[in-house]
Amino acid sequence: MEYRILGSSGLKVSPLCLGTMNFGGPTPEAESIQILNRALDGGINFVDTADMYNGGESERIIGKALKENGRRDKIVLATKVYNPMGDGPNDQDLSRYHIIKACEDSLRRLQTDRIDLYQLHRPSSFIPHEETLRALDDLVRAGKVLSIGSTTFPAWIIMEGLAISRQYGWVRYVSEQPPYNLLDRRIENELVPLALKHNLAILPWSPIAMGILAGKYLPGAGAPPGSRLAEGRNFMNERVTPTGRQVGAKMVELALERGVTASQLALLWCKDQPGITAPLIGPRTLAHLENALPVLEMSLKDKDRPIFDSLVHPGNAVSDFYNSAWWMKARVQ
Repeated sequence: MEYRILGSSGLKVSPLCLGTMNFGGPTPEAESIQILNRALDGGINFVDTADMYNGGESERIIGKALKENGRRDKIVLATKVYNPMGDGPNDQDLSRYHIIKACEDSLRRLQTDRIDLYQLHRPSSFIPHEETLRALDDLVRAGKVLSIGSTTFPAWIIMEGLAISRQYGWVRYVSEQPPYNLLDRRIENELVPLALKHNLAILPWSPIAMGILAGKYLPGAGAPPGSRLAEGRNFMNERVTPTGRQVGAKMVELALERGVTASQLALLWCKDQPGITAPLIGPRTLAHLENALPVLEMSLKDKDRPIFDSLVHPGNAVSDFYNSAWWMKARVQ
């Protein structure tokens, strides 16, 4: 397996990152630990979580697992800050107060002395960017954080942050974690060129479009029981579009012709797009993880690229995976 460099950090990471949003709910603790250990055994050395995932349970479970298996120093560990972690007015967003406190809380739950990649879960709508970056710089200087990144930021805010960091000599963003899959390719317009020019890692979330590209929501079919669409979760009604369903059905056909699963093919397409460092996989079960692991060793054939471009043109979107971002005004029709 060929490792990839995490932006300007110098860290080498596997071309897939284990996302752990399901740890602690719906995936129980025992199976979550089993998934983590199997991912590490399978070659993944990059693990992503967030303080708000299941109220801190994801971080707690990861901390427990790494303490038990003794493999903390074998992985690159990433977490995030921004979302509410309490009822108080200062228990959220990107103020210095919240970032410093949230970092200490994450370190405690993760049972570690450092966070390898500390990411801002969303941009703030009112906290000055300088305040946020200064707090992060202090955490880096204190040795509690190694590198910083952003999540679901517009390109212009990332560029603003890079300029501020350069002006004051502060730590700079090394990564951005955007939504990216065959159904929503909008990052190719501005974010990917920015990342290539300024050496930023791109760590896509939802590379299989929450199952749409795995054939989970085929044309004319209802929502599978227990699915996010059936439960009305995560803006799914806006994401499962008729065109998206059709592309998902075509992905199933293409995968069958190539002897892989639709989810593997969708993940492979995302992994091997220009500028991509490591898509996040978010297995709910051990079987989901086992399905994804072979993609570590796969390569997308150049002759197949035009086929995918004919389904969704580069830079376009037929499903809206930016609908959880407060700053995104455009909607996919």
